[in-house]
Amino acid sequence: MNDEHLARIQAIAEAALLAAGKPLSLDQLRDLFTEDERPPRQVLEHVMVQLDKACEGRGFELKKVASGYRLQVREELAPWVGRLFEEKPQRYSRALLETLALIAYRQPITRGEIEDIRGVTVSSNIIRTLLEREWVRVVGHRDVPGRPAMYATTRQFLDYFNLTGLDELPPLAEVRDLEEIGREIEQNIQGEIQFESSRDNSSDDPGQPGDSPAAESEQTLH
Repeated sequence: MNDEHLARIQAIAEAALLAAGKPLSLDQLRDLFTEDERPPRQVLEHVMVQLDKACEGRGFELKKVASGYRLQVREELAPWVGRLFEEKPQRYSRALLETLALIAYRQPITRGEIEDIRGVTVSSNIIRTLLEREWVRVVGHRDVPGRPAMYATTRQFLDYFNLTGLDELPPLAEVRDLEEIGREIEQNIQGEIQFESSRDNSSDDPGQPGDSPAAESEQTLH
């Protein structure tokens, strides 16, 4: 396969990633080609390496996450790009971040086990928000009376925080408390700008967007 052909494949992959607005796997990229022109997986992997190099010094980067590859704004440029958007970054409470951190580090875990660790009741709105964002999912039920649901993180959670796997989370031994775990998780967010308006302003629960201004100033996920 000559350089011209490789450059053409790279251009197609770049265009697809720009248009998709979400991560694309190698198989999804290969499916863009007809059967007789479809590049082998190894060739496409090489093309992605070349595309990554081509992004050096640019305002965007190629990022590999759990679901595949995506093109995104570089983290260090986010403050400037963010001024294009009128909406404020969506904010989450400490309670929601601590719950998410516990699920990420202790999965699979039940709501009752989260409450035992945190020492307070976990609001149904917190669980609902995490499920609606598709950051967590029910993976089974604990074999105890009542058969409570067990929660674990999802591929969407990994994508949102620019992770390819849970092994990229900061080691638990390096963080001192749940609030710090939340901050450590936040630091994995790179430059993809996803400013969203608040989904639900009808609830004043501490785990939902729509907290008081004082609570919002404490924790920001995005």
